Amino acid sequence: MKKLIVTLFIAVSITASAQDRYTEGMSKAMQLWGEQKITEASNLFERIAMAEPDNWLPYYYAALVNTTASFGEKDVTKLTQQLEKAKEFSDVAKNISPENPELLVLEALINTAWIAYDGETYGMTLSGKNAQLYNEALQLAPNNPRVIFSKAEWDMGSARFFGKDITPYCQDVERAVELFATAESKEEPFYPDWGADRAKQVLAQCKS
Repeated sequence: MKKLIVTLFIAVSITASAQDRYTEGMSKAMQLWGEQKITEASNLFERIAMAEPDNWLPYYYAALVNTTASFGEKDVTKLTQQLEKAKEFSDVAKNISPENPELLVLEALINTAWIAYDGETYGMTLSGKNAQLYNEALQLAPNNPRVIFSKAEWDMGSARFFGKDITPYCQDVERAVELFATAESKEEPFYPDWGADRAKQVLAQCKS
């Protein structure tokens, strides 16, 4: 009995130690990202992912770091490298966590980065795909503020491109802001929680 208790204690200690390393690593990667050290953050998220093969979150953040860094990037070689890496990480995350609305939004953001770089080349092929991704995400998580806001912002961009009124989508942005304010924190550490500040900015533009 004593041997069993010792074995269980060791197992729990190892698990706790692994979780501590995970938490420490993810926190450090987030810090690097906040300091705009994109390559370092991406590499650390990737190393964490290799140590956590059943966890979609490190791959998600590795992809998100490379995606957000691609908006406004003019160097096509660097842009391509970042977005191809983002898509690779995103695909791995989707294999780990299928039918995950956060990952559908991420994939749409990767497509949007390509469209933002060269709308004439990528708009025709990726716009329809994005509409499909956002609709699928909304079906899976109709009250997820990131899904609602990301879809609304995409719809606004499409409306502006075709010279249409964006007002109908402002209601969706307002709903997203309300949901961000009341959203409960997920039990899963480092679950995505971004979007609230950006949604408030867009809503302010709607009302101006």
